[in-house]
Amino acid sequence: MTARPSGERFVGAPDFDALMAEAMATAERFGHREHVHLTWLAVRRVGVPAAVGLVSDGIQRTARYAKVPQKYHATMSRAWVELVGHHAAEHDEDAFAAFVNRNPALLDKRLLTRFYRPATLASSPARTGWIEPDLAPFPWQRTDHH
Repeated sequence: MTARPSGERFVGAPDFDALMAEAMATAERFGHREHVHLTWLAVRRVGVPAAVGLVSDGIQRTARYAKVPQKYHATMSRAWVELVGHHAAEHDEDAFAAFVNRNPALLDKRLLTRFYRPATLASSPARTGWIEPDLAPFPWQRTDHH
C-alpha cells in the first residue's frame, strides 16, 4: 500500500468546503443542525472512516482560521461522525430532513453525555485524541441485543 501525501484527495471525493456550502445552502448560521447535516453529507459520500478525517480536519482547520483552535475537540468530532454514520446506515434516507425526522436525538447537542461523563469530555486527552465512551457504549458496541 502506498502512502498518500496529506494534501492529496481521492478523485471525485468532496472537500470540506463543498460539503459546508451544501449544508449551509438554506441556513443562516452554522449551528448544531448544520454540523449534523455536513456530517451526514460526508458519511453518505465517503463512508464513516473517511468522513472522520474529512470532517475532523475541516473543523480543525476552520477553528484555526477563526483564531479559536481550542474549539476543536477530537473525541466529539469522531463520535458525532460515528453516530451519524450508524444512523445513516440503518435507513438510507435521500433527504436530510427525513434523516433527522427519523433520528431526532441527533439534533440534541447534549447527546454525547449519554455515552461520556462530562469530566471525560472536558479532559485534555479527549480534546486532542480519541477516548472511548465511559458511561455507556455506542449503539453498535452493545452486545445485549442479538
